[in-house]
Amino acid sequence: MPDSRYSDLDRPPLSETALNRALVRPGGLWTGVTVVDSTGSTNADLVHAAKEGVPEGAVLVAEAQEAGRGRLGRTWSAPPRSGLTFSILLRPEAPVAAHGWLPLLYGVAAASAVRRLAEVDVRLKWPNDLLIGERKLAGVLAERADGGVVVGMGMNVSQRADELPVATATSLAVEEAACLDRDPLLRAVLREVEAHYREWAAAGGDAEACGLRSAYLAASATVGRDVRVELPGEQALVGRASGVDASGRLLVEGPGGERALSAGDVVHVRPAH
Repeated sequence: MPDSRYSDLDRPPLSETALNRALVRPGGLWTGVTVVDSTGSTNADLVHAAKEGVPEGAVLVAEAQEAGRGRLGRTWSAPPRSGLTFSILLRPEAPVAAHGWLPLLYGVAAASAVRRLAEVDVRLKWPNDLLIGERKLAGVLAERADGGVVVGMGMNVSQRADELPVATATSLAVEEAACLDRDPLLRAVLREVEAHYREWAAAGGDAEACGLRSAYLAASATVGRDVRVELPGEQALVGRASGVDASGRLLVEGPGGERALSAGDVVHVRPAH
């Protein structure tokens, strides 16, 4: 059975039934978990579903993704059932200006869950990468969808070093993490997201008031570092990442003073010796 989803016993499939039983409850955020064998992009599928009226709290998980996207249109791929590839639909009532915090909130929640369960030191690279050391473990991508926001994540779990797409990537297996079981990892991430999201929503999207900004800064691998930010239009800004503002924008102290950036590709610059 070379094409069976059960053929690789080291990478068992996720159980949609078990995930729904564990995560969907009256009054909870998660309204339904769907697991598919393969799709082009969980984000694209959920954006389409949002336009069809799917409620907040929908979760879509793909065992394999053929057209996964990262920021700036980059592709993202992994062997089937070797990682966690999933998207969630949120319909926040907080002001739109505060929605920039959602991918950062997701990163804080995911990093916290993985640190606790997998016992590895996960840090956050602004705006949306989870790092172990300087290697990328996971990426987060948020997109607007019919008045809501779809947030997706791709996390490397059981990939061997030779299965990773680039030398700057890593996986929980490569890092010899304490947990490589995707089911409890997914549950833990979603429960952490729910807790942080409820606090943020209760504060009207005020990241300072709900403690999200301080939690993000505590987990940040970027703030306090010298960085080069590749900006749209082939420009680059070099300076010191000094903080994150009330809208979740990265503050960079450069030659022309401090600038607040809402988009850009950040490269951590190694200090000169």
